[in-house]
Amino acid sequence: MEKKVKSEAVYNHWDNMIYVRTNGDTIHIICHKEEQMDAVNERFHGSGNELIGYEEWDEDEDKKWIMTWKVPQEFNGEIQYN
Repeated sequence: MEKKVKSEAVYNHWDNMIYVRTNGDTIHIICHKEEQMDAVNERFHGSGNELIGYEEWDEDEDKKWIMTWKVPQEFNGEIQYN
C-alpha cells in the first residue's frame, strides 16, 4: 500500500524532531539544530526536490532553521516515512 502526503497538512507530533508542513507542491521544514538541517538537505535534495527558501529565526538556544522545498511535478515515487 502506497502512502501519500496530503497537501496543506501539518505533520507534527509532540515527539517530532522537526516540524513538517505541506502546502501544495511545497514542503516547509523547521529544524531546531543545524545537524538536522544537514540531514534534511541530504535527504530532500538527494530525492530530486529543490530548495527554494531558507531562513534563520531567533538566536542562541532558540535559533531555528526554516527550509522550503519544492517537489518536482514529475514526482511519482513512493513516500518514505521515518
